[in-house]
Amino acid sequence: MESYRIVLRKSAAKEIEKLDKKTTSRVIGKIQALSVDPRPPGCKKLSGEEKYRIRAGAYRILYQIVDHELIVTVVRVRHRRDAYRK
Repeated sequence: MESYRIVLRKSAAKEIEKLDKKTTSRVIGKIQALSVDPRPPGCKKLSGEEKYRIRAGAYRILYQIVDHELIVTVVRVRHRRDAYRK
C-alpha cells in the first residue's frame, strides 16, 4: 500500500504553531500517522462535508482525503470547543 502525502493549509500550520510543545508533538504525531492510514480507528466522517476528524487530546484535527491522488489535506487544528465553528 502506498503512503499518502500530507498537505497542511497555511491556517492549520499557524494553528499548530500556537500550541504548547506537548500538544504540538501529539498533534504532529497524529498527522504523520495519517500518511499510513488516513482513516484510523476513531476517525469520524463529518456529516454534510467531505471532511474527517481525529482527536488529539482536547484538540481536533479536521482533514480531507483525496484517494485517487493519495493526498491528505489538514484543514484545521483547534480545541474541541472551537473546532466545528465556521
